[in-house]
Amino acid sequence: MLSLLEDLAGPSGPQRAGIVMSEPFRPYEKLVDIVIFGRKFQVPERNSLLRCFQFISPETIPYGRFCWNQDCQYCRVTCQLPDDNEPREMLSCKFIVMPGMEVLEMSQELKWCLRSKLPSEAAAMQD
Repeated sequence: MLSLLEDLAGPSGPQRAGIVMSEPFRPYEKLVDIVIFGRKFQVPERNSLLRCFQFISPETIPYGRFCWNQDCQYCRVTCQLPDDNEPREMLSCKFIVMPGMEVLEMSQELKWCLRSKLPSEAAAMQD
């Protein structure tokens, strides 16, 4: 009976039709390159920048003081987007990651949570 249900339901588990399914991340098919303070990282496409930070540092970002819905402002970053002339300030909980984007500045809360992944001079910088 269980195999019949599995046949009707289709593939299960973390991968369906080439799409990686993994909570808490949105479905993604590939990793894209972004740069944070000069260091290159690969992160899942179609996810908020804050979720991508969680992908980079799963042991710290979930425990940061982030509300995940733009109220707290602790996830504020300044980014240079590939198609923009000027850097722009944004909330990483709301912005969907773009291949080739570069994070130039971030809040102290993010720096604290990402300190083991950032270049040492970036982790020590104050806002």
